[in-house]
Amino acid sequence: MALLQIHNISKSFGEKEVLKQTGFELQTGEILGVFGRNGTGKSTLLKILFGTLTAQSGTIKINESLFKVRSKFWHANKIVSSRLIGYLPQFSFLPQSSKVWDIIPRYFEGDQQDLIFRAPRMTEIARKKVSELSMGQRRYLEVLIIGNLNHPFLLLDEPFSMVEPLFKELIHDFLISLKSKKGILLTDHYYDDVWNLADRRLVLKDGNLKQVNKLEELVTAGYLRNI
Repeated sequence: MALLQIHNISKSFGEKEVLKQTGFELQTGEILGVFGRNGTGKSTLLKILFGTLTAQSGTIKINESLFKVRSKFWHANKIVSSRLIGYLPQFSFLPQSSKVWDIIPRYFEGDQQDLIFRAPRMTEIARKKVSELSMGQRRYLEVLIIGNLNHPFLLLDEPFSMVEPLFKELIHDFLISLKSKKGILLTDHYYDDVWNLADRRLVLKDGNLKQVNKLEELVTAGYLRNI
């Protein structure tokens, strides 16, 4: 089991304080759902954890390895080189003009490529260019790539956004299959997908994370108007 511990993450943009000494824990074998309205800092938090944003304060600890979040170059390179955290951003990271079957060898070698090519529905995707894929096909492919890396922790930002039902179901099944060996932080405005997958749930409001146990608490927190 691996343990990811986040302590006292603070982040401001000018005078706007987005995160206020935010912290949580995530261990392999569970999915953590994070809810929050637009602009509350969910994506900012994920970028800080991955190392593409700095913060005013805070630390990240993975097992016995400690990472500081104020030094962008040091933190990002240590996280990436250690292959500890995989990150799925909101935007597509795949080259639009490349065919899928040419992209897979850039991430995987030998038999590892079969983890992608033999995944459900991949026979209809592999021959296409990324630009020819539907939103669901592209997002499914991206989740497959990030999820099959050896990183023990995954940060998934909006994996279900604009995804058609067939591929949403495939992503659900794939994440469940990964849970036994990875710790997954999941955030998406399709809140019911996150709620159903998550073992634990947090809501981000006014720069702070608060645990929620019932769906009604998302209404109380101002994330949902009603259920």
